[in-house]
Amino acid sequence: MKRDLTLLTDFYELTMANSYYNLGRGEEIAYFDYFFRNIPDNGGYAIFAGLEQLIDYIKNFKVSEKEIEFLRSKNLFSDGFLNFLKDFKFRGTIYSFKEGYPIFPGEPIISVKGPIIDCQIIETVLLLTVNHQSLIATKASRVVESAKGRTVMEFGARRAHSYDAANYGARAAYIGGVDGSSNTYTDYKMGIPALGTMAHSYVQSFNSEYESFLAYAKTYPNDTLLLVDTYDTLRVGVPNAIRVHNEFLKPNGYYLKGIRIDSGDLTYLTKQARKMLDEAGLTETKITVSNSLDEYLIKDLINQGAQIDSFGVGERLITARSEPVFGGVYKLVAMENKKGEIIPKIKLSDNVAKTTTPGYKQVYRFYDKNQKAIADVVTLHDEVINPKEEYLLFDPDHTWKQKIVKDFECEPLLTPIFIDGKLVYKSPTIEEIRKTKQEQMAKLWDEVKRLEYPHQYYVDLSKPLWDLKQNLIKKFSIKGKK
Repeated sequence: MKRDLTLLTDFYELTMANSYYNLGRGEEIAYFDYFFRNIPDNGGYAIFAGLEQLIDYIKNFKVSEKEIEFLRSKNLFSDGFLNFLKDFKFRGTIYSFKEGYPIFPGEPIISVKGPIIDCQIIETVLLLTVNHQSLIATKASRVVESAKGRTVMEFGARRAHSYDAANYGARAAYIGGVDGSSNTYTDYKMGIPALGTMAHSYVQSFNSEYESFLAYAKTYPNDTLLLVDTYDTLRVGVPNAIRVHNEFLKPNGYYLKGIRIDSGDLTYLTKQARKMLDEAGLTETKITVSNSLDEYLIKDLINQGAQIDSFGVGERLITARSEPVFGGVYKLVAMENKKGEIIPKIKLSDNVAKTTTPGYKQVYRFYDKNQKAIADVVTLHDEVINPKEEYLLFDPDHTWKQKIVKDFECEPLLTPIFIDGKLVYKSPTIEEIRKTKQEQMAKLWDEVKRLEYPHQYYVDLSKPLWDLKQNLIKKFSIKGKK
């Protein structure tokens, strides 16, 4: 859906940019971090998604003459600034995590360096794109983890909050691990497998349930999956499905692929349905369930012994209903002076969690000899960690909690995307991103992936960065008291 999203920005981004321009400060180099503070649903990890769409936005950014005239009509912006916008192209440098990687609170996921006007103009779309897709990818990953290897399908398009939420939500869910989507558009545009069979209306449109099942089987003999709960799941639905197999599919060399149950006590119904199917010799017929599922209900169904082969998860996934906000923020962390020196900036707050970490940074992920992630360490951008030497990890808030690691490997996580306005990164395919997510999740301890009360993954600061932050806190706290 190609649209002009140039003015999809908070208005204050433009008023600030106009002021910087008129003050002669527009070319000053600024540094911003995108990070988040809390994992949705009190989980142990989040999944990063949305980078490809952010790249497309930046790459295609262009202010039209019509948009310039609209801004001029506001009587707020100087002619000089509006002329500047006419030829605007992003000139900055962006480093970012790769899509599909697990991410954790407090670490910079995206680092933006460039003229301060450039950094401000991209803020809104950066936030809305990455926040939304990371939220849905995270929710999908939790659902998939709870399913314990069973197929999970994203069925939420009709409950999504907009066209974009349906389309990019399906993309994020696929990155998060679902096996396909009900959304045909995302198959056409992105290659996400489109899945689905029939609705209750199809069954109701025939004179009887059996007639509807037979008609569907004749239309799709190789792919007959029947919705059996329109009238009475166990008394007529499952028996009619078995009858269609015996009277049409089997005599013609086909097999009943599956049944779907969309209501009722799913544990009881699937146990009874499985028994009926097995007694009829349909041991290979799969049982799919849907109906307002989420990771918690899926976990309970499995623990109760429900006989389920696959799950269709809709509204609670596509809207991340249990916690529908991913609280990523975009904060100034440094400026360059006229000598090109990086001057770190900090935002203090009475809420300790809202005190930012200053400076231009890199993030390293430490792995043990079994390739399990130990911790992430946020460093200054030019710091080098030597894995051949011992390294002291310490909690940045409770510094007495320390651990010396050795015989480790470490991976820099912030990868160059744009350098001085030039795109230097080739976006992987969605299948490659999905594979990356699977590989990286395998490197997390099961305790971190636990659905409830997960182990807290460590995000530490290097000693130089920690010292810098403490010195700035002390400096500005004293200034504030004066």
